[in-house]
Order: sequence, then structure tokens, then C-alpha cells
Amino acid sequence: MNPDVKKQFDAAAEQYDEQRRGLIPCFDGFYGMALSLVETGHASPSVLDLGAGTGLLAAMVRRKLPQARITLMDMSESMLEVARRRFAGDENVRYAVADYTGYAFEPGSYDFVVSSLSIHHLTHPDKRRLFASLYAALAPGGVFVNADQVAGRTAAADAYYRRRWLAEIAASGLPQAAIDASVARRAVDINAKLDDQLAWLEEAGFRHVECMYKYLDFAVFCGTKPPAA
Repeated sequence: MNPDVKKQFDAAAEQYDEQRRGLIPCFDGFYGMALSLVETGHASPSVLDLGAGTGLLAAMVRRKLPQARITLMDMSESMLEVARRRFAGDENVRYAVADYTGYAFEPGSYDFVVSSLSIHHLTHPDKRRLFASLYAALAPGGVFVNADQVAGRTAAADAYYRRRWLAEIAASGLPQAAIDASVARRAVDINAKLDDQLAWLEEAGFRHVECMYKYLDFAVFCGTKPPAA
């Protein structure tokens, strides 16, 4: 992953959570849909949160599934330090400071892999490789849920998404410095088209691949690893 991404998120770590609602106009629907897809009858599922940052999504999963065993993986130690404070004393949460690009995941070790606003930082070939790695990392019947930014099907769509996003965050009440920092972070984004990413998931072996939510360039999509025969 681009080292500039790490620097930017290191710098934003302490203010990251409080700015989320202002920077994500569809915050409730976006995260709410991602969380709704983490559905299981397993008493203590194993969950991997990729690019977990401060643990914002992982905390939602923890409230929904109190006995879940959650691993937070991020290459920013500063972001994970905030997560460590959030989950202080929780023995079912562990941390991995790592760049998940090319990471050697243990096969079949997770019931869920979730990610929010992280994978779009990878190059497109790295996204495809990651999806294949996550398929292997999931247990049979496991689910991958990705809440992320996606590219439009046309340049005109991308331009419209950006205009709408800039207008909505300008009206959010966030300080201009926070808005400027977010715009700078998005300058290194490598958004991929939604249709391409759904195809890459199917290519990796996932079934029931679907986009479950979309607002401008914010989308939640998922896929399931088939159960064992």
C-alpha cells in the first residue's frame, strides 16, 4: 500500500472518529448495512477487520456480537493505538500492525472478514489478489463484507459524486482544516468500478456476490464462501 496513505492516517488518528459523520454523508445507512450483513448463529464467530483503523466498525460488530473474537489489522500504529484504548480490557480483541497487501492469512480461519473505507487504497491488481486471499482465509460458509468507495461507470458520474460530496461535507459543520485534510487523503484514492469488483469477487470463488447499498461513491458489497460439501 502507498506509504503516503499511512502518513495521512497516522496524522488523522485522534480526530478520525469524531469527523466520520461529517465526511460520510450516508454514515448511518452505509455502516448500518455493513453491520446487518454480519449475521450468524455462531456463538463466538471469528472476525477479521481489514484496515480497521480506530476500530469504528469493529466496535459496532462487538456490540452486535458480544462474544465475537475480533482481529483488527491496520498498518497505522497510531490508528490502532486509538482502537486499543477503545477496547481496553477486552480479551477477545487482538491487533495486527501490518500491511494486508500480500499478507499470509491462515487458511479457513475467519467466519467474517469486514472492511470499511480501506481497500480502495490498493491498486486494482492488488485488490484482485486480496479478494482471492480473503476467500482462502474464510472458513466454509464465511462472508466478506466491504464498505468502501467505488468509481463511477463514467467520468461524468465520478465528477457528479465529487461535487455532491464536497457540497455535503461543506454543509456538515466540520472545520475547514478537517475538510481540507480529507480532500488531501482522497487525492491518493484508487477507486475501482463496482461492477469490476463484483466480478473479481466471483473470480476468486465467492458466491451470492451482491451490492447491498450505494450512495454516490459509497457502496457496501459482499460475497459468501460456499459451505463445505
